[in-house]
Amino acid sequence: MGGASNDSSSSTTRCGVFELSIFVAAIVSGTACSICSKTMMELHGVGIDGTMELFTKPIFQTFGMFVGMMFGLIMHWAVLVLKIPFPGYEHTSALDNDQRPGYNTTSTNYGAIQSEKDQLLASQASTASTSNATPVWMYFFLIIPSIFDLGATALCMMGLRYLDVSIYQLLRGSGIIFVALMKQHVLGDRLFFFQWLGVFWNVVSVILVGATAILNSNDDVDLDPNDAFWGVALVMAGAFVQALQFVFEEKVMSMEDAAAPPLLLIGMEGFWGTLLCLVVVYPLAYYFPGEDHGSYEDPFNTYEMFMNSNTIQWSFVIYFFTIFAYNLFAVLVTFMLNSIWHAILDNFRPITVWLTDLMIFYVITETGDFGEPWTKFSVVQLLGMFVLLYGTAIYNAPNAGSLKLEGQWYSFGFNLRGEYEEIELEIHEEELNREWEERQQNFKARRTSSLAERSPHTSIHTQALRGFASPKI
Repeated sequence: MGGASNDSSSSTTRCGVFELSIFVAAIVSGTACSICSKTMMELHGVGIDGTMELFTKPIFQTFGMFVGMMFGLIMHWAVLVLKIPFPGYEHTSALDNDQRPGYNTTSTNYGAIQSEKDQLLASQASTASTSNATPVWMYFFLIIPSIFDLGATALCMMGLRYLDVSIYQLLRGSGIIFVALMKQHVLGDRLFFFQWLGVFWNVVSVILVGATAILNSNDDVDLDPNDAFWGVALVMAGAFVQALQFVFEEKVMSMEDAAAPPLLLIGMEGFWGTLLCLVVVYPLAYYFPGEDHGSYEDPFNTYEMFMNSNTIQWSFVIYFFTIFAYNLFAVLVTFMLNSIWHAILDNFRPITVWLTDLMIFYVITETGDFGEPWTKFSVVQLLGMFVLLYGTAIYNAPNAGSLKLEGQWYSFGFNLRGEYEEIELEIHEEELNREWEERQQNFKARRTSSLAERSPHTSIHTQALRGFASPKI
């Protein structure tokens, strides 16, 4: 697919068992990442002046995130060189030279007999594989999503300083609002009315959760309501910038002539983000006035505190691996499904984050220094979470686990059965087209050589991956 599609099917991608497992892995790693990020901000270490202070270092955590993402480059080259099966990568075989640009084909087993025709086809396939490699300009082009990621992460980390991690995570769920707006008005991907209803309920949930943060700060003498307000504003701004990243990533991974594989996307975002942190962000943070020994964030003080605390070091190691795992699985969610599903992922994480944070406060720690307590305003936050899930379930129809508004009591008078039937018809037609294309490919494969016997057996994951690039946007 080369451009934005105006059909609605691209907005509603089916989720199978494999895609669901990736989605769950993203939730687990994302929960661990959020908890670890907030925990690091609550740790203490000895700074450059010899006194104990809080390790509230949002720029350092942003930098650590990008360093962790660079590990994707190592995995990318390992997958290419060792021909490891991985979503988004299809490795060229000797007799399969009918490929989409930007992708290779999963290797297939052939008979032991090799002919001159086989060798000629192998040479042609090798040439085609070389021409279909990721172009050099794409490596530089990927600086754009890394800038989005840098801005979004820095804004969210700044906001996290003033908010509980569960509220922070709930507010990040507002990303689905911005993604939906951009998919329709920027990418030209038409959304149904029931999807806009889902977006509306997400707006309501953001209002409830933001109100919870401000009410909690008003009730606690140790908290400043202005800090809570700015925390909410910063996280919302970060969610908007991250929505730009999600939509851009979807576009990049589904380009016809130069699609970027997921691991390359992650690794190059990490590379450019690390470079930008070192040469742009950290110098600005050092010279910009603030509370960290005269700077907004002093890298020398950060280094001193890091080296003086084993707890901070181990927390960073855990954060390093969880942030890479989350970014890997989250990008795979965007690749296998679409950018809306990436935003939906961020809407499900608040449940696991909040439950984990409550468990840390009441079960794991005895002093109550970590985790999050239940307050009298937590009921409002809980209501916001239910509204968030309700809106997400409406938006995700007619996929499994969604809510169809067909006149039931929870539909509030809406009956949108016609829209669901239209989507289901489009999905059915896509399945028929996919089956026809597979039969055509098998027919071509059987005619490739009279001496070599092609095995029709490939993994179900590979079969599923062959259609990933077409219906996204």
